[in-house]
Amino acid sequence: MLLLFELNDLVENGRIPKVPVFIDSPLAIKITSVYKKYSQDADYFDQEALNAMRKGDAIFDFPGLKLTLTTEQSKEINAVPPPKIIIAGAGMSQGGRILHHESRYLSDSKNAILFIGYQAKDSLGRQILDGAKSVKIFGQEVAVRCRVKSISGYSAHADQPKLLDWLSPMRLNLKKVFIVQGEEEQMTPLAVKIRDELALETAIPMMGEKIML
Repeated sequence: MLLLFELNDLVENGRIPKVPVFIDSPLAIKITSVYKKYSQDADYFDQEALNAMRKGDAIFDFPGLKLTLTTEQSKEINAVPPPKIIIAGAGMSQGGRILHHESRYLSDSKNAILFIGYQAKDSLGRQILDGAKSVKIFGQEVAVRCRVKSISGYSAHADQPKLLDWLSPMRLNLKKVFIVQGEEEQMTPLAVKIRDELALETAIPMMGEKIML
């Protein structure tokens, strides 16, 4: 939603060309409809967004924005000549419609792929971000010749301080904390922090390990 909000601002203020912008994610489209439903609720929007909407600015709808909910609509993006922007999210390029776009556009040096979320170690997204010259998609080798960029700050995942703040009110009712997501070099310091600051037993399970609760 934040990305749409900022694209709306860029388009309406003439800071980027008016090109087709495709939201090619059924989940994102459905979530956007929920945000629209509560667009006047201060519990969900900051004052800047509320002020814009009260002045008649449809912050989730701007010239050129197209929502491709169905598979057929998604396929029709291929027929639209460049330039165009395709927003397709799917778990670090591990599945979903983004794979079809990567398969089609990664090999063209005139294109660019922009990552705005965390890419986990060994994921396809991480391979591309780390400079792989080719990647395997749908069993086929795809050359990576496009520009590869990354912007931090859009991730919805909580950082270490926020995770500690979230755990703190529950610490007296918890027996043990399991850390199961992230890379080892980040999980280990977090485990130490939880043990030291919250006095909670903490474990990082190994792949395939079974734990009886």
